[in-house]
This record gives sequence, C-alpha cells and structure tokens, in this order.
Amino acid sequence: MLTELRLTFHRDLDALHREIAMYPDDASVWAEPPGCPNSAGTLTLHMCGNLRHYIGAQLGGSSYVRDREAEFGDRDLPRHELQGIVEATRDEVDRALGGLKPDALDAPFQMPMLPEPITVGLWLLHLGVHLSYHLGQLDYHRRLVTGDATAAGAMAPAALV
Repeated sequence: MLTELRLTFHRDLDALHREIAMYPDDASVWAEPPGCPNSAGTLTLHMCGNLRHYIGAQLGGSSYVRDREAEFGDRDLPRHELQGIVEATRDEVDRALGGLKPDALDAPFQMPMLPEPITVGLWLLHLGVHLSYHLGQLDYHRRLVTGDATAAGAMAPAALV
C-alpha cells in the first residue's frame, strides 16, 4: 500500500505543478473572485504545508516547520516559487513514504484534534483525500479566473501506472 500511496501523492502533486503553470501570469494565481475564499496561491501553500508537516516532518523526520498562519497570509509569490514549493513537497513526501516499512501503516498516529489515535495508514489516506479536495478547488479557481476550461489531467488513472 505504500507504493500505491506514493504514486497517488506523485500524481496529485504533479497535477498541482501543472495547474499552477496553466495560469497566464503570477497575479491570476492570487486572484480572489467573489465566492472563492482562497486563491490558488493560498491553496498551494496550504496543501504543501500540510503534507510537509504531517508526512515530511512527522513521519519522515524532515526539518520542515509549519507556519499555518503564513499558508493563509502570504501573498504574491511568483508561480515559479510556488512550483518550487510543490517540488520540495513532492521530494519530502517521497522520501518519507519511501523510508516507511509496510507495518508502519498499522502503527498508531495521534492527532490533537482526535480523541484517540488512528492508524498511520488511515491518516495518510486522509491526507491524500485532503490534497485531492483542494486540488479540485484550485482547478475550478483557475478555470473561473482564466476563463480556460482546459483540463490539467489531475485525476488521470494512467498516472498511477
């Protein structure tokens, strides 16, 4: 199951990288049209901060320190910087998951917001679903802001092979 999780995170982070590239300029990534509470830039920072914290640092032992306030407060980073953050996230997730043994998926994982531990496997599944949820929001943000309905191939099953 670790191999499958790695493939899924790769697919979705690669799709995030492509989505950012499909914006015509840096400013459009940060546009906040009515009804969209988060820009694509904010969503990118949040998705990456979440994965780098929980997978990279907590499971993989990276030195990443999350600044959740900055995820929702930083503005106007250029697309190439956002893509660099996505690439760093992909590398950290890959290293962390590559370093886990299969039996780690059954180990307990305690979250402060949960009354009792869940398994690492269930937490990783949750993180993947969280990533996909926000990736879909970002895709619609891009289409709304740019008027371009071109798909980025975000959920392509062929990317899992």
